[in-house]
Amino acid sequence: MPKRKPVDYKKLLQDLKRGVPQTEMMKRCGYKTSTQLKVAISNAIMSEGIIPRLVGGRGGKAVEVNRKIKVNSRGSLIIPKQLVDLFGLKAGDSFEVRKSRAGLSLKKV
Repeated sequence: MPKRKPVDYKKLLQDLKRGVPQTEMMKRCGYKTSTQLKVAISNAIMSEGIIPRLVGGRGGKAVEVNRKIKVNSRGSLIIPKQLVDLFGLKAGDSFEVRKSRAGLSLKKV
């Protein structure tokens, strides 16, 4: 894979706003294909915060959250951090426990 060429994103975006032709921008940046230029433009737009950065990865699977709650030796319920974050729980939140045919349920009070 060829080395990434350093590009001044601000100048590239200024050229884009001024309507500089694609071939001229490619010559200035040293790109051989329009795809290289388009990738550089999208990177410039993301680096300036105009649109959010892309999040992703190859072959990455969604992280599975452990949904099991344990009872410790003192009788306290232990909720995994990932589950706390997922449901937006905070320290001091109160819950009502209900017994149903399916088991136990927690209702935020």
